[in-house]
Amino acid sequence: MESIDISMPLFRGMPAFPGDPPFASDPIRSIARGDAYNISTVSLGTHAGTHVDPPVHFLSRGPPIDAIDLGALNGPCWVVDLTRGPPSLGAAEVAGVPSGEERILFRTANSERWARRLEFFSDYVALAAAAADEIVARGPVRLVGIDSLSIESDPSGAFPVHHALLGAGILILEGLLLDGVPSGPYELRCLPLRLRGGDGGPARAVLLPRAPKGRSGRRAR
Repeated sequence: MESIDISMPLFRGMPAFPGDPPFASDPIRSIARGDAYNISTVSLGTHAGTHVDPPVHFLSRGPPIDAIDLGALNGPCWVVDLTRGPPSLGAAEVAGVPSGEERILFRTANSERWARRLEFFSDYVALAAAAADEIVARGPVRLVGIDSLSIESDPSGAFPVHHALLGAGILILEGLLLDGVPSGPYELRCLPLRLRGGDGGPARAVLLPRAPKGRSGRRAR
C-alpha cells in the first residue's frame, strides 16, 4: 500500500471554523509578470485545515505546539470507520477500538461530505464528553484525530472534550480527510509547524502501512 495523504489542502475559500481567520495567499513576485521567480505571502490561523491542538489551546499553562512530544504524533494508529455512526460519538463507539492503541483516528460521515465539497457545515459529527472520558479511562492513548475542524460540538462553550483530552496529555488532530480510508491499523506521520509558543499547528498528516510484528511481538524495524 502506498502512503495516503489525509491532510486538507490550503487554499483561498477553504473551510474555516466560524470566527477563525480565513486563509489567504497572494503573489508578490511572479514569473508570469516578468519576475525572475515566484514567491507569495500566506496568511492563516493556527487552526487552519488539518492541524494539531496542543494543551495550551485550552490550558493556560499547557505546552505550546513547539514543546509537544512529536513521538505522540508519529507511530502506529488505528482508523475507526464510523461513517454510519451517530452524529455524536459516545463511549460505545470508542469501545470498538482495539485495546493498546495509542493513536485513534475517527472516520465519520464528515469525510464523505468533505469529498463532495470542501466547505464548512455546522452539523458535523463530533465526540461527546462520554467518548472523551472513555478514551482517557482506557489508556494509553496519546493522540485522537477526527475528520472535522473541531473534535466537539458544544453550544454551551464549556468544551468538555478538549478539556478532558488535553488535560490528560492527549493531543488532538483535527481537519483530517479520511474518505475511502479503510478501518484498521496504520502508521501515522504528522508534523505541525514549529510555531514558537503556538496555540495550534497546521500540519501535514500521512498514513503508511503498519510495520509487521516480529516473532517477539515487537514491531519490526
